Amino acid sequence: MGQFDWFSKIGATPEAVAVLNDQPILFTILLVVLVALILQIVLIWYIHKATMKPEQMVKKVKAAKPVKERKNGKPPAMRVPRHFAVLVDAHAGS
Repeated sequence: MGQFDWFSKIGATPEAVAVLNDQPILFTILLVVLVALILQIVLIWYIHKATMKPEQMVKKVKAAKPVKERKNGKPPAMRVPRHFAVLVDAHAGS
């Protein structure tokens, strides 16, 4: 019974388990290489993200706030300013 016998439970051949039990440095090298690859991928992603121009970045769309009803029942963009309404009424009367 070696320290890598659990590999046979996940499908490794008896020869592979024997090699790992004989040369455990191979498993260590495998783990180091995998960690190095993951770190390299993260570094490349970070460089890509950090060097993007502002217009290339995807902006998150925020949910629209509900429009508050005003005194006259119209949303803010639909209301006519008072001074404009006075001018329109004065012009319509002539």
